Parts: sequence; structure tokens; C-alpha cells
Amino acid sequence: MTNAERAQQFWSVLVFAAREQKVLSYTMIDKMTGMDKRGVGAPLGYIYCYCKCHKLPLLNLLAVKQDAGRPGDGCPADLTDLPAQQARVFVYDWLEHVVPSVERFEEARKAETGKAAAG
Repeated sequence: MTNAERAQQFWSVLVFAAREQKVLSYTMIDKMTGMDKRGVGAPLGYIYCYCKCHKLPLLNLLAVKQDAGRPGDGCPADLTDLPAQQARVFVYDWLEHVVPSVERFEEARKAETGKAAAG
């Protein structure tokens, strides 16, 4: 399974977490999806890129390290105001937004990594 396919899988889990106003540890995501917790970063990166590209609240911010209660060091988002950002994720109506296709995740990833390389 590719990282973009995993991002689709994670998307649904994170949308459910948002509806329940919960954050999920990487370990919990691992148990829910069967993905090794060391491998959650790349799919979450696709979700970050998609949300950023489409000006959505950053859904990936609901995935955190269990011991720290914050996203891992590889998270590209500015975490200065994490609770406020997570609150925006909680109140957004994710059910009105369809699960992105693998192609849409890949397009967003290319667009965001292209911006980073150019900047």
C-alpha cells in the first residue's frame, strides 16, 4: 500500500476523531489501521499537504506522540498554537468534504513540496 493510499485510510480515522473531538496517538492509529507507528509520518504528511493546499484545517494535527501529546518532530506545521489549530479541526464539518482520492493526495503533495523547494 502506498503512502497516498494510507493517507486515505488515515483520513477516515482522523475525521471520526475530529467528530468525537479526540486526538489519537500514533500507537492508537497503528492499532486501528495495522500500520507500524514508525510509518505514520509519511501518510500524515500527505494529509498535511492536502489540507494546506485546499485551505482546510490541518487534520493531521489530531495525530500525536503518546508521550508528548503533540505531533512528532517531522510535522511540517507550525505548532505554536496547537490547541487552537486542533479546535478548528474539531469544529470543521469534515463530513461535507469527501475523502480525497489517491491522485488528489499525490497532486497536493507535489504542489506543496514544489513550493518548499522554490521557497
